[in-house]
Amino acid sequence: MEKGMISVDRWAEGSQVYFLTHLHADHTVGLSPRWKKGPVFCSHISARLFHHKFPGFDTSLIRTLEIGQWYSLSLVSLSTGSQTKVEVMAIDANHCPGAVMYLFRGAFGITLYTGDFRWEVTSEIAQMGKNMLLKALKNDKIDTLYIDNTYCNPSYSFPSREVAAQQVVNIINSYPEHDIIIGIDTLGKEDLLLYISKMLKVKIWVWPERLQTMHLLGLHDNFTTKTTLTRVRAVPRYSFSVETLEGLNTMRPTIGIMPSGLSWKLKKVGCKDLSSGLSSLKTETGNDLNMNMRNRYTNNIERHHQYIYTVPYSDHSCFSEIVEFVKFLCPNNIKGIVSSSLSYVDPCYHLHNIYGTSSLCQKHVIKEERGRVEVECKSTLACDSSTDVKLKRKRIKLSRLCLRKTRVSLLRRFNRGAKLTTEHCSDE
Repeated sequence: MEKGMISVDRWAEGSQVYFLTHLHADHTVGLSPRWKKGPVFCSHISARLFHHKFPGFDTSLIRTLEIGQWYSLSLVSLSTGSQTKVEVMAIDANHCPGAVMYLFRGAFGITLYTGDFRWEVTSEIAQMGKNMLLKALKNDKIDTLYIDNTYCNPSYSFPSREVAAQQVVNIINSYPEHDIIIGIDTLGKEDLLLYISKMLKVKIWVWPERLQTMHLLGLHDNFTTKTTLTRVRAVPRYSFSVETLEGLNTMRPTIGIMPSGLSWKLKKVGCKDLSSGLSSLKTETGNDLNMNMRNRYTNNIERHHQYIYTVPYSDHSCFSEIVEFVKFLCPNNIKGIVSSSLSYVDPCYHLHNIYGTSSLCQKHVIKEERGRVEVECKSTLACDSSTDVKLKRKRIKLSRLCLRKTRVSLLRRFNRGAKLTTEHCSDE
């Protein structure tokens, strides 16, 4: 897509229209109540939360999109100066309230930007998204997929949120005399808290600002700011720590639960295990995959400290779900939107065998480079006999090292980014 037309989750000058996937802080850096750079497109739920997040924001700049409907935008091509039409559709991203993907269609081809998303095979929302994509694309193919690659690494594997939510309930039930502290963000994990409230028949304490968010989302009956009404409290993630839990336990027995996929990795995974794991992903159906995850994790909960449990409840897709999503779409190109993850790997590295033609081009370049090195090696071995043998071997070693560096450089040089241009990239 041409530079200067559309930005998604990037809030710098230079675009004609801006799109917000959701209201998490890492996607709104640069967005403020003083925003005047252009119209902001978002979902109805995000629009409802805007004033709470950005008091005083000029609502005349907000454009809301219905899920699953095409909208047409008339933009100006900066290269030609002429009008060009871009169509866009919002699709539920199954990440947090208001989170959406954006499907763009125009002279540049078809682009899908997932934002943060969870592609659970058993989720009704994911199934609806799948049907919307099939209907919208028809026989067309996505040219570029900008994907949430937070956990695009085979070491990340966790179950559905349904399974993880039950794990949380099981932990709480095993400590009937303890207070329970659950670390959450300012938006997200509402379904988890509702599930706990329903299963345990209790209200859940949240801090005052979070209660306002709950009310804006229409959740009025399950939450409270009165600590005397419940032993289960949801606290800001930044206040959840070992020190906090140790301090609370000096006054009253307390257990902390951190629902997150970030610390949840397959343990002791070697290269051979990763290879076999990737092979199995190619043959498992969605239902088989979910059942395997359910069986693997039903009783497997991580205890990181005397007072702290971590549960693999994630609002991002794990690796197997990303693989399934890419296989479903089979785009021509993939770009990751996250470049600062603790275990970041370019999505092209693990997914090159299951999408488009980009990987074929990459393999062709590497093959050509390998051929060049082999020719140089043979040439070196055939040089004048008076040449020092050690020098020959050194040149061969350097050539092979150059090949390895070339391959790594190709992988690293693969475009990453969160902005829909070829010139820019962005963090999550």
